Amino acid sequence: MSSNMFLYWGSGSIPCWKAMIALEEKGLAGYPNKKISFSEKEHKSEEILKLNPRGQVPTFKDGDVVVNESNAICFYLERKFPGQGTKLVPTDISEYARVLQRVAEVDTLNSCVVINLVQYSSRTPKDKLDEELLKTKYEDVRTELKRWEDYLAASGGYVAGSNFTMADVFFFPYVAFGVRLGIDISKYHAISAYYDKVKDRPSVKATWPPHWADGPGDSSIMGPV
Repeated sequence: MSSNMFLYWGSGSIPCWKAMIALEEKGLAGYPNKKISFSEKEHKSEEILKLNPRGQVPTFKDGDVVVNESNAICFYLERKFPGQGTKLVPTDISEYARVLQRVAEVDTLNSCVVINLVQYSSRTPKDKLDEELLKTKYEDVRTELKRWEDYLAASGGYVAGSNFTMADVFFFPYVAFGVRLGIDISKYHAISAYYDKVKDRPSVKATWPPHWADGPGDSSIMGPV
């Protein structure tokens, strides 16, 4: 079945990583794919633009079906292969609601960590950084991480309960990204235990961003988070 699929992806892209973890979890390893270069602007190539007018990755094909946007790809895969691989969306309505809520809450995590802090810290010249503004951004990230720490401490080991679900597909890449950029997760005991467990999951190991093996990220970005 996976031979009819094709994924365009970029190394280190959280949206791409989400889709790739979902593919592995649904037992669809071995799908044809192409790793694009962001620095060469291959995501803006005609090859991708004819499938995804926004010129973004992941861009995904399943036969004649084109699905773009990582969230859509993940839920498409679960809908098409509900009985294959890991059941990422539970049947029980209360469990489903919890998974869906955590999935939605990852948007807030993205806004807080990636948009508000990482993009500001990495794109602003060091001598132009507003230290007071940075303190506020660091505090916002700590508050958000504490919320997820509490979720994990109260659950059965994963974000939405005792089973690995779509909520984990969405959440874990942000944890790994934060660790790469210097978050000291030892201060967050439940998140630290979660990271140690999920990083060794086969789907995660198989899709770990290849360029991360070239060396660490800029660990100064996360500061005193």
